[in-house]
Parts: sequence; structure tokens; C-alpha cells
Amino acid sequence: MKANYKKYILDFKQASGTSRGILKTKETYFIILEKDGKIGYGETGVFRGLSADDRPDYEANLKWACQNIHLGIDVLWKELIEFPSIQFGLEQAFLSLESSNGFDLFPSEFTNGEDVIPINGLIWMGSEAFMKEQVADKIKAGFSTIKMKIGAIDFDTEIKLLSSIRERFTPKEITLRVDANGAFDPQNALRKLERLAMLGIHSIEQPIKQGELNAMRDLCSKSPVPVALDEELIGVFKYEEKVALLKNIHPQYIILKPSLVGGFRGCNEWIEIANSLNIPYWITSALESNIGLNAISQYTYTLGVTMPQGLGTGSLFTNNIESPLEVVNGNIKYNKDKAWKIDF
Repeated sequence: MKANYKKYILDFKQASGTSRGILKTKETYFIILEKDGKIGYGETGVFRGLSADDRPDYEANLKWACQNIHLGIDVLWKELIEFPSIQFGLEQAFLSLESSNGFDLFPSEFTNGEDVIPINGLIWMGSEAFMKEQVADKIKAGFSTIKMKIGAIDFDTEIKLLSSIRERFTPKEITLRVDANGAFDPQNALRKLERLAMLGIHSIEQPIKQGELNAMRDLCSKSPVPVALDEELIGVFKYEEKVALLKNIHPQYIILKPSLVGGFRGCNEWIEIANSLNIPYWITSALESNIGLNAISQYTYTLGVTMPQGLGTGSLFTNNIESPLEVVNGNIKYNKDKAWKIDF
């Protein structure tokens, strides 16, 4: 078996705003395995400024993984415990090599094009007019769950935008999620959550920065809006540490990004612990190309999810990998009539 990797820069169609800044490009890497004339692909979607493996030795460890591919996925996964996106890329590549066509990693009704996965429509930060335009577009496109990133512009303006949706649609008609990406100050977070609660908000992702464990636990126990942990899970590698974190904070939800938490195995550990504590979860992509998004979507379908997932990022880039993935009426689907086109 041979292994190599290639760096790839994804270009956003439009600069996308978060509370951490404006995104114009997204760096990613592809692992390519070759064996007996077959090729397997995996994406190691490092997220600069967010991933636990955003380290100076990232590429050196990716190179090491390719040079030691003979060790197999079990050994490599353990050796690369502090590099969750490489773990995920390797999982994909090995499954891809074993699959019938290189892309059906988890064959199912989803990959057969017979079923779909409901997803939320993502609203990026920007001017009030830009965010209003996005909301209108998502509703027109058939989304019944909308997730709005908040925390970068004036909170009163964000409340005004959310209120404008609520004036037209009840919580039964449109589910509203918000994602603060840790932007709230622990001192005033509860007051902001009380204002959000008046608008029938489904949940808020990571209201305060990760690492403020006591403040987050207190917030989860008092918040009138269900809290979903997201960034809080990043960099928690050991199983017993994951148990301790969820038992301590006991959030209303957790959000799992395979590239940030160690791929399928990492997600499975979090899910096992969350299930034991009756904490629901959903799966979200982390700005991967369609190669990574395909793997995440197929895995997500095997979980039997019914709640809308966060898998709508495939259309953000001008130079994404052409794939059968499509978003139709608020769902992601696998169109068997469309072909993969690997061009990197």
C-alpha cells in the first residue's frame, strides 16, 4: 500500500463572517491511498485557529502517517490521538479503499439515493441587509430549521433580525438555532439568553468561550435557552476526560464535528457517553470539501438521526470537489445520477 497527501485551498464564494473573523479561504489536505490498482481518498480538514491539531508539526505528522501507513488504522488512530483531523482523514481513506467505488463508505438508503438527511440552513454574519437576504433565501429554499451565527455585530441588531423571523413564523413553522462561537461574556450571558428565550430559540451553541467550565456549568443549569456544547469538546482526547466534562457541565445538547473530535471513533465515544447521560446530539461539518462532507453525511445517516443536522456547507466554495451531494428542500441527498470528479 502507498500513501501520500496533497494540500488544497478551498475558496469561499463570498467572505463568510463568524465571531472569530472573516473567512475567505479554508485550508485542507487529502490523503490518497493506493493498493492493487485501487485508490482511497480521505480529507484531513484542519481548521486553523480552532482545531486542537492546529500546530506547527501538523504537516510533519501527516507525512509520518503516510510513511507509516502499513501500521493500519487502529495503530495510527491511537498514535495520532492529538491530531483529530488526521485521524478522521485516515478513517475515510481506509474505508474508501475498501469500498466498491471509493466513495460509498457506509452503503445505505442514503447512498442509494433513496433517503435524505434533514439539515439546518446556515446564516453567516454580516450586515443586517446581508443577513436578512440569507434568511429569505433559506426559507425560500425550503429550510424549516435556520441556524444564525451571532456575536460579531450589535446584539440588539441580532435580536431585531431574529424577531423579524418570529413575526412571520412560529417556532412550529421555523426552528431557530443560534451559534455564538463563545462570543458572550460570562457576566452578561444569562441576560442575553433570557432575551433570546422570548423568541422561542431552539438552542444556542457555545455561548461563552471554552474552558470556563464553572461558568458554563452554571449557565447550562440556569439558561432558559438549551445550551449545546461545541468548541468545549475540542482537545478532550481521553475517554475518562470526556465523561468528566459531560457529567460536570451536563449541557442540553452536544454538537459533534468529526474533523475536530477524532473522526468516527471519536464521535462514537462522545455519543456513547452522551447517551448514558441522556444528552442529545447532532453532527456538523467543519467546512470540509465534499470529500469530507460525504463521509460525515454517510456516517450521520447510520446513526438514525431525525433532528436536522449541520451538513449544509458544501455549497460555500467556488472550487469544491464535484460530487453527487445536493441540498434540496432543506435536506442533503446523494444524487446517484451525478458523478464524482476528483481534480486535485
